[in-house]
Amino acid sequence: MASLLNEDIKKQVSEMLADLDSELAVYFFGTKDVNCEYCEDTQQLIAEVSGLSDKIDFQTYDIVQDAEIAKKYHIEKTPMTIIARKNGDEIVDYGIRYAGIPAGHEFSSLIHTLALVSSGESGLSDETKQELAALDHDIRIQVFVTPTCPYCPPAVILAHQMALQSPRVTAEMVEATEFPDLSMQFGVSGVPHTVINEGKAELVGAGPEQRLMEQIRKIK
Repeated sequence: MASLLNEDIKKQVSEMLADLDSELAVYFFGTKDVNCEYCEDTQQLIAEVSGLSDKIDFQTYDIVQDAEIAKKYHIEKTPMTIIARKNGDEIVDYGIRYAGIPAGHEFSSLIHTLALVSSGESGLSDETKQELAALDHDIRIQVFVTPTCPYCPPAVILAHQMALQSPRVTAEMVEATEFPDLSMQFGVSGVPHTVINEGKAELVGAGPEQRLMEQIRKIK
């Protein structure tokens, strides 16, 4: 099977991952279902990236054959990738997910998120950290993207920063064309389109953390 990453990209990514702080657990969930058109390519891409650092523990699971593991991590669709931090034998799962293939512009958000989770530091403002710490209810952020969207990676990274910061927040990139039913459900006609708690609030277009927090405040 031909590599998806050329040698120049591999070298660049290796250099970017050379200074990872903590070890990572990167888990891919796929299926042999013929409807999962991008499962094979996504698995290969995540495996190739993970293989560029000895601090990344990469595992592959089948959502049907490994149903108990899928249930543990609340995996309901494929392809899905979890990026978590390892603390000895413990897996610290922040609820950071990639639903679909992180290709094109989204490849940069994948590399950035690996470094982000490894660092354990969200990089958010003190004000945002305080607001997230005060949350008394769960927040689910879904950022709909396409590989050709140059404005999407910052929106995905911001959502992942918030999930890293708060145990109340989970955040996933959703590749809009791979999940057309979800895109239709939430009226996604342009990207990035951020959906919060199944449509109770949303943010269309990329925006700073203050704009996303404005939407999160609407959730009671």
